[in-house]
Amino acid sequence: MALSFHALQAQLQPGWGCEHSGEGGSFDVLVVPSLSMDRALMALVTGAHHYEERQLFSLIRLRDPGVRAIYVTSKLLPELVVDAVLELLPGVPTSHARRRLQLFDTDDASNRPLTEKLLERPALLERIRDQLRPGRSFISCFVVTELEKQLSEVLQIPLLGTDPSLGHWGSKAGSRELFERCGVPHPPGSSLVHSLDDLAEATADLWEAHPELRRCVVKLNEGISGEGNATLQLEPLQLQECSAAQRRAVLRGALDQIPMPAAEWTTLLVQQGALVEAWLEGGSLLSSPSVQGTIHPGGRVEVLSSHEQILGGANGQTYIGCRFPADPAYRLALMRHGQAVGEALAAEGALERYAVDFIALQIDGEWDLQAIEVNLRQGGTTHPYMALRAITTGHLEEGSGEFLAPTGQALHYMATDNLTHPQLRGLLPADLIDIVAKADLHYDPARLRGSVFHLLGCLSEFGKLGMTCVGRSAAEAEQVYEATARELIEQASNLQSHL
Repeated sequence: MALSFHALQAQLQPGWGCEHSGEGGSFDVLVVPSLSMDRALMALVTGAHHYEERQLFSLIRLRDPGVRAIYVTSKLLPELVVDAVLELLPGVPTSHARRRLQLFDTDDASNRPLTEKLLERPALLERIRDQLRPGRSFISCFVVTELEKQLSEVLQIPLLGTDPSLGHWGSKAGSRELFERCGVPHPPGSSLVHSLDDLAEATADLWEAHPELRRCVVKLNEGISGEGNATLQLEPLQLQECSAAQRRAVLRGALDQIPMPAAEWTTLLVQQGALVEAWLEGGSLLSSPSVQGTIHPGGRVEVLSSHEQILGGANGQTYIGCRFPADPAYRLALMRHGQAVGEALAAEGALERYAVDFIALQIDGEWDLQAIEVNLRQGGTTHPYMALRAITTGHLEEGSGEFLAPTGQALHYMATDNLTHPQLRGLLPADLIDIVAKADLHYDPARLRGSVFHLLGCLSEFGKLGMTCVGRSAAEAEQVYEATARELIEQASNLQSHL
């Protein structure tokens, strides 16, 4: 008789949550890097299906010689792209790791979730299942939705991830509930509403409780990477001069014109709801740090990393990249809050990756941390940290939050998914590798500095790629980043000028 999703998850072993245990584990991992998210939001991401490449750094598990991996994508990954990752893994010959890795694809580049494509192909699923050892296999995903849950039950393989029935805790409204429960500071805000009229009412209530507010942020309940957020300027509306009824009418009109990135956002408002939060300001310095953790089978919570997020886009809230680690002035506080939220999530039954995003304001020389959302999935900061762990044999030092190489040297990085330039369009992955090799830009384990790359599938069509640039200090990591970007664009321009 077929087992249910929950019965399958009961088979997960504690050691399977470790990307590299070093303890000679023997299991199979099926990696399904599907971006199973709202299509209106995913349409805002250039080259979205190429983002399936980002999870290649999860092949760090192949450093354990008893581990086998199957990696599935919409379109077959070029061997050069896969080998570029495997060659970075220290302590294991590339040929040995490659023998334990199988690649499958759906041969379907349509703008739909990979998992949906897989479920439409029973013959392909049967071939994949034949390669997995019963009782010693699990699925690893970027995000877990009902699609991934169905895939687990079809394959009868447990999935290492949070049951989508717990997705509320990764929404904007659920995040606020968690922060309240854990005593984690967070901005004033509203409850969830599902209409523009109710959103105007909630915004008015927020302003009336905090009339000093100059602006606020409207958040779709399930928005990602800031693409479901929009800023509402309150100061120009002169709300203090309005009656309560006028105030709500003025806000209703302003919300009609709000520049939300997501198309048809009012439809999403009805479907998933939205809330409004105070826009935090007033400090002499502002940053957007985050903390990442994982919940292992059995409930053990491990804080993995902290980052400074680099935000941009039209609304200034779209994730562009990150710096690791977060500022030492509040890094340990971030990690404490991350541990508290992780333990609350574990108590609810959550599994695997989670992250908590914050706003940090420096006021009179002191930093004020305010949590703004929880993500119950891998995110933009996941793969650069995976990359760092994959190319080194270092570890996170709990007392400082620094990542230490085996020599004891602290390592830093600056990473992005969005190095985009017209001159890069038309470059093939092989061209990039040639440029990197000639310019000596690649990560060098002897010097503990250099760059590693991802999203190479976006390069030729969109002139876009991702990279993680490592150095022995924050300044050196930024220097490597700037030098790498400059050299890539310059050399790509030179190649085009010779045509």
